[in-house]
Formats: sequence, C-alpha cells, structure tokens
Amino acid sequence: MNSITIYIPKIFIVDEVANFRVEIKRLIDEGNKNFIFNFSQCDFIDSTGLGALVSIYKKCIEKDGSIQLKSLNPDVEKLFKLTRLDKVFEIY
Repeated sequence: MNSITIYIPKIFIVDEVANFRVEIKRLIDEGNKNFIFNFSQCDFIDSTGLGALVSIYKKCIEKDGSIQLKSLNPDVEKLFKLTRLDKVFEIY
C-alpha cells in the first residue's frame, strides 16, 4: 500500500482548500487512494478545510483507501476533537 504524503499549508482556509481539492481529485483520478496528510506546518484550519478532508476521506474509503493525519499541532488537534473528527480520521 503506497501512500502519498501531502503537506497541509500553514493556514488551511478557503483559498488554499480550492487548490487542495483540485490536486487531490487529480491524484485520486490517477488511481491513488491512500494519503498521509502531514500537518507539521499547519497552524490553523477552518470549517472549509475540515469539510474538504471529510469529502476526500469519503472518496478514498469508497475505493478501499485510507487517510492518515500526522503531526497535528495542539490547537489543530483540539479542533478535530471538538468536531469529533478524531473518531473518523486515523491521527498519529
């Protein structure tokens, strides 16, 4: 199982999310379905960013793929816990 690592931008909000969706869709269309989203550079994510991750997660799961989130800073991780998305995503 080959995973593609994607680095999430420092501030993951509307402008960044649009490009991110296009890029991930292209990768999925090429047959990729396993992703590691590295949050080591990300200080902030808004609801648009969370929504994009959820929709990508659904697409990958449909194709028997996986999404893992890694290196979340405490503030970003707290948001995943508040929204209960820590129960959806594999975070390490």
